[in-house]
Amino acid sequence: MAQQMIYILNQEPSIANHFISELRDVNVQNDSMRFRRNLERLGEILAYRISTELSYKAKSVQTPLAVSEEQLLVDFPVLATVLRAGLPFHQGFMNYFDRAPSAFVAAYRVEATSEVTVHVDYLAAPSLEGRVLLLVDPMLATGKSLALTYKAMLRFGTPRQVHIAAAIASPEGVAHVQAELPQAKIWLGALDKELNERAYIVPGLGDAGDLAFGAKI
Repeated sequence: MAQQMIYILNQEPSIANHFISELRDVNVQNDSMRFRRNLERLGEILAYRISTELSYKAKSVQTPLAVSEEQLLVDFPVLATVLRAGLPFHQGFMNYFDRAPSAFVAAYRVEATSEVTVHVDYLAAPSLEGRVLLLVDPMLATGKSLALTYKAMLRFGTPRQVHIAAAIASPEGVAHVQAELPQAKIWLGALDKELNERAYIVPGLGDAGDLAFGAKI
């Protein structure tokens, strides 16, 4: 079996490292607008990189002076996002895949004394049959919510190709996704050291939803 593709953005020098650094920095995180914008910008960069793996076909475009041959996407991916933390990250992908339909999922963690479980209680999506599906979630911690989201979405059809994008991931989350979605290509801003006992990514950045939209009760 071929090795599953994993791309990690911060393993090479680029301006993206500034955005990741500010997302993590407690001295910048109190600016929720900047936090959202940095997630959006990171989404834009990953969207561009993912676009290089999609299918294209030649099309003639009439300019004021002549005809130009351009390579254009065969079809735009379906962008799927986990509410609420995923919204700014999702917007970055929408900025580039501006003709893409979207799917939205509400998934939440239930923390018990012995384990963390995940529930999916809302899902809206277009047809996925034969489409390219891009699952967008800023924090890939245990990977359980993302894997459950994918399985729940199969009621809308079977995609021909699956891409997963996260701003920050843990090795445990990546391993879980690889086991549950072996066909998926994984795109990360950064791969961190580990999960702590509460299943939060370390060093991570904290709760992305709270930082983007305010603390919940």
